Amino acid sequence: MSSKLLALLLLVLPLTAAAADPLKTPSKPKNMVIMIGDGMGPAYTSAYRYFKDNPDTEEIEQTVFDRLLAGMASTYPAPVSGYVTDSAAAATALATGHKSYNGAISVDVNKAPLPTLFEKAREAGLATGIAVSSQINHATPAAFLAHNESRKNYDELAKAILDSNAEVLLGGGQKYFDESLLADYRARGYQHFTDIAALDTVSSGKVLGLFAEVQLPWVIDNPEAHQLSRLTAKALEILSQNDKGFVLLVEGSLIDWAGHNNDIVTAMAEMDEFARAIEVVEEFVRTRGDTLMVVTADHNTGGLSIGADDEYLWNAALLRGVKASPDTMAAGIIANEAWQTPLETQLGFTLESDEHQALSRARMQGQDVLGSAIKTIIDKRSYTGWTSGGHTALDVQVFAQGPASGLFIGHQDNTEIAQKMMSLLPKPKKAAVVVEPTAPTVTLSPEAAVSEAAGTDAAKPPVQAQETSQEASLNPETEASQEIEASASAN
Repeated sequence: MSSKLLALLLLVLPLTAAAADPLKTPSKPKNMVIMIGDGMGPAYTSAYRYFKDNPDTEEIEQTVFDRLLAGMASTYPAPVSGYVTDSAAAATALATGHKSYNGAISVDVNKAPLPTLFEKAREAGLATGIAVSSQINHATPAAFLAHNESRKNYDELAKAILDSNAEVLLGGGQKYFDESLLADYRARGYQHFTDIAALDTVSSGKVLGLFAEVQLPWVIDNPEAHQLSRLTAKALEILSQNDKGFVLLVEGSLIDWAGHNNDIVTAMAEMDEFARAIEVVEEFVRTRGDTLMVVTADHNTGGLSIGADDEYLWNAALLRGVKASPDTMAAGIIANEAWQTPLETQLGFTLESDEHQALSRARMQGQDVLGSAIKTIIDKRSYTGWTSGGHTALDVQVFAQGPASGLFIGHQDNTEIAQKMMSLLPKPKKAAVVVEPTAPTVTLSPEAAVSEAAGTDAAKPPVQAQETSQEASLNPETEASQEIEASASAN
């Protein structure tokens, strides 16, 4: 088989796998997992492919993103905020199916609350939960759990999340939960954890896990911790106890934070852990057969380019050799007068004289300036480019696996992702309507009427009760599409 044909088959198989065995795969999912790589524009998944490439083979190996690619999504917010979204407006779109202004947490442009996917899931009896690497009251998880006019109202959001009644809340954010608020959570039945290892002791019930003051540590500085994938696995275990199903949000939050910092090595490490979390869910989907997984990004961050300075190069091997985040390296340089050798060990390469001089000057200006100088050296050596310290308006990728994953093939708006997932939730059962039987109306011929009046037993015309029933058996994806169109026209 030619390599071109094999590549084509590998591209097509993920899109057809969900329909490969319709007898064993349910038409609608019992469970749904939405996974968001915050800031993970298309350049991130491409860079990750090359970052993970095995240099000892001729082939460039596929990643989980290559296997599961289904479509693309636009990310623009409500017109009042232009074309470039922030995380709050994007999360509102993904959580509610509606556009709103930048900064909005599941409220519309008039600041009125919008029903969320989680709220609709709970109405249908499903469990809900989150596993994120940011604080749990950050923009993306907050939009699935609460309503607020501003993403900056962290304390209000921490309190509001309690009313979501979500079974699983895992991430960072200890600084926003004082003892009084924690007591309120415990009064609602939550088990509170601050040590990830302690999660091994729980497999059911409601869980509030806050494992960092704000966000979880950078993956590159804790390469063996695998925190997000562990939290994802635990969330799946706990939520699976609900017989009616569940909806889970998983966010690789710090991909975005690294992008804002224009920090390629930290971004690739965060991508690696997010990919590991996706593979945890992918295995769950494959094993169970009743779970839909949808993976996307809320927006693109940083304007990452794979290649820079007019050179047709990108040095992934150099990035693979870096063993610490620029933040950690900068802190080490500040604390150690004999800093060059330890720094070169962490970088994985020897500094040139001009690089050493640049770092020496930056060291005199503090840790932030020094960290930026380290990132500049890494970018120049790896030919990595950035256009912004903020977001851009690029479309993002959509990845899917499981029942009804075909709904997400092709181009869509981010609001449609939420609308499609909402359409797949169980429908509330309608109350049975009792109809009192009524005697049929019979029209007699004139002759029969005369006989009837005369009290004779003349033959009466037979009365036929005709019952007609029509059941339209719709493909679940067609049914979901019709519901989405109806919802859109109503709005």
